[in-house]
Amino acid sequence: MIQPLSRLLRSAYDRPVLMLMLATLAWGGNSVAGKMAIGEVSPMVIVFLRWAIVGSIVLVTMRKGITAHWPQMRPYFLHLTLMALFGFVGFNMLFYIAAHSTSAVNLGIIQGAMPALVLIGAVIAFGTRVVALQVAGIFVTMTGVALVAAKGDLSNLAALEINMGDGIMLIACVFYAGYTLALRNRPLVPGAIFFGVMALISATASVPPVIYEVMAGNALWPTPKGWLIVLFIAIFPSFLSQIFFMRGVELIGPARAGIFINLVPIFGAILAVLILSEPFHLYHALALGLVFTGIWLSERRKAPEAASASGEG
Repeated sequence: MIQPLSRLLRSAYDRPVLMLMLATLAWGGNSVAGKMAIGEVSPMVIVFLRWAIVGSIVLVTMRKGITAHWPQMRPYFLHLTLMALFGFVGFNMLFYIAAHSTSAVNLGIIQGAMPALVLIGAVIAFGTRVVALQVAGIFVTMTGVALVAAKGDLSNLAALEINMGDGIMLIACVFYAGYTLALRNRPLVPGAIFFGVMALISATASVPPVIYEVMAGNALWPTPKGWLIVLFIAIFPSFLSQIFFMRGVELIGPARAGIFINLVPIFGAILAVLILSEPFHLYHALALGLVFTGIWLSERRKAPEAASASGEG
């Protein structure tokens, strides 16, 4: 029984499409978990426990590898700390805060803005040249995100009637876009080792926010259901998805693997409707169409290295 199961797992690990689908499915599920966590565990506690659990797994499974590569990574410590603060801690803090005032469907769709934000950041930070199709892609993608934020009526934008949660989620996407851009100068060590160090830094960096939440009287430690949610977030979106995505990149390269990140918004929307019974309006469908059209246009001339980042922190 054990031998056939082992062969099955090895076979699955060698299938890039399966690895990438599982990774993006779990990242999409994080939107649902964020909504389910309301009333069960508070945002800063989620982030702290999430990275504390992943950090513990990393220490058990990657300690020797991290020790061996630490001399290469030590000169980058400040760089890595800033990346962890923005990409892993800051993004997730804002993500779970946003879940309190917007839907899981919206959380998923707004994440579709990340490729456009990364492209904008690449132009600003690195002087990356863009073509007309990419500019059109940015415009179309951001129109889709704006449609979600305006609840299907763009005139709401002029009246500043935007859901606070949608605005917070967009700021979170800016944070993660900054993290993605910083990957360009990350130390040249194996992806798993890099992620392990980032997880350990994030576990430490998430301590001050949770202390603040406790001192402010807003901390809610997990209920039994809350613990199940935290464990799901730690094991699937935080740990296994990173491993699966890195395996997909290893098998088919960053450019082809990066395309799969575009599945995160659609998986998030589908899971929100199926699990949370959230309404899916016509403007959600139109927004998804705009976001995917914009991403497709933006990636017509996308450099392969730009797609090397994972889909979520």
